[in-house]
Amino acid sequence: MKTTKLILLAGLWVFFSCEPSEPEPKKYNVLFIIADDLTTTAVSAYGNERNITPNIDALASEGTTYTRAYCQYPVCGPSRASFLSGYYPNATTTYGYVSGRENIGDDRETWPQLFKNNGYYTARVSKIYHMGVPIDIELGSDGKDDPASWTEKFNSQGLEWQAPGDGELVQGNPDGSKPIRGGNVMTIVRADGDDLSHSDGKTAAKASELIRQHKDNPFFLAVGFVRPHVPFVAPRADFEPYPYEQIELPHNFEEDWDDIPKKGINYVTSINAQMDSIQKKKAISAYYASVSYMDRQVGKVLKTLEEEGLEDNTIVIFTSDHGFHLGEHEFWMKVSVKEESAKVPLIVKVPGKKPAVCNSFVELLDLYPTVAELAGLQYSEHLQGKSLTKTLDDPTHKVRDMAFSVTQNGETFLLRTDKWAFIQYGEDASEGMELFDMHQDPEQFTNLAKFPEFSQEVSYFQDKLKQKLKEVRTNDLEIEYTKK
Repeated sequence: MKTTKLILLAGLWVFFSCEPSEPEPKKYNVLFIIADDLTTTAVSAYGNERNITPNIDALASEGTTYTRAYCQYPVCGPSRASFLSGYYPNATTTYGYVSGRENIGDDRETWPQLFKNNGYYTARVSKIYHMGVPIDIELGSDGKDDPASWTEKFNSQGLEWQAPGDGELVQGNPDGSKPIRGGNVMTIVRADGDDLSHSDGKTAAKASELIRQHKDNPFFLAVGFVRPHVPFVAPRADFEPYPYEQIELPHNFEEDWDDIPKKGINYVTSINAQMDSIQKKKAISAYYASVSYMDRQVGKVLKTLEEEGLEDNTIVIFTSDHGFHLGEHEFWMKVSVKEESAKVPLIVKVPGKKPAVCNSFVELLDLYPTVAELAGLQYSEHLQGKSLTKTLDDPTHKVRDMAFSVTQNGETFLLRTDKWAFIQYGEDASEGMELFDMHQDPEQFTNLAKFPEFSQEVSYFQDKLKQKLKEVRTNDLEIEYTKK
């Protein structure tokens, strides 16, 4: 609507007609939610037939679900350091339980720091950079945080394995005689108390509080849930839908390891963990219970976003730092670059974009440039991720033709294409290789690397790996912040 103004000009009153100025578009908020050790095989939106993750599934039905998303290192610390800094682990030699700041220097902006430096309120709730679970959660401490990334930070202290309830140790306890204990072991606690009795319940409550407090100004809110990371602690009711007696164990066979290089045998197996079939079933049941508890907390945060009317201007991302083995190949936990460990759930919901499923290979490294671009922020041209923005309008768009992940101090490599999964142990392959036809053998049972008829494929991937490592390591990592 036009308006008129009466202005005194050179002693005369003059009427002016003018168009009202357009209000500046409101900046996108960012709600980044990350679970800890969540494998795609436990998420209903990724094919699990149990109704374990209704809230994550609902988000998937509203956003873009990436079916081939891979972490860059299947261990908490280096994975998070990679996607938060924007560089591959081999570029910064960041392989340990650190924030990553130690190796990228003070002059480079992390992903949340970019938003902070552009006027956003940035906050983390619980584990975003590395935290020791359960130790830092028990202490309520910061872990390996990066203070420069945040306007504010909040920890969610919890009792973890010491929570009141019925506890059981199913790892390294063949006769069931040992008491439960803390640390990175499969301890189960069917816990007393409600959601707020545990860390993730407190995280959801604090995240909801911050959304309400900062709804009138742009924010980057990073919400880190620690389940289903061990110990498997959840309220009793979350165990009820998954009685261990009804759990089906994954298919395995005695000769499975015969064609796997020694370095390819995972660090926790049913053998060295001394787990019988009942303990395996209890571990899977408890993992599902932990996922169910975590999913409910995700739902609380998303509901708050909706209640505060922020869905139309908030980018929502849900993912995990890596996957988790649940007895496949008799492997448990993470670290390996087999599918269950290296692949992650990834959902991106952007206001105004239609729900979709994207089958392109993508990496967690791609989140930084994607969200920065969506928010209209300039970022370093040296970042090693690729923007996913085109996939939000065209889910058939191909971002990458393969995914790259590393483990074991950056000396074990995965190249994953549509048809093949190639794993090499050592840059010179001195400790072995694996090659799996993912069309014919999606469970990765038959290693084809030593078969003469597949020598051409092996040579191809060895050349690709050399190229990839050269590309990663020669990327300009000098303190030279050229902006896009």
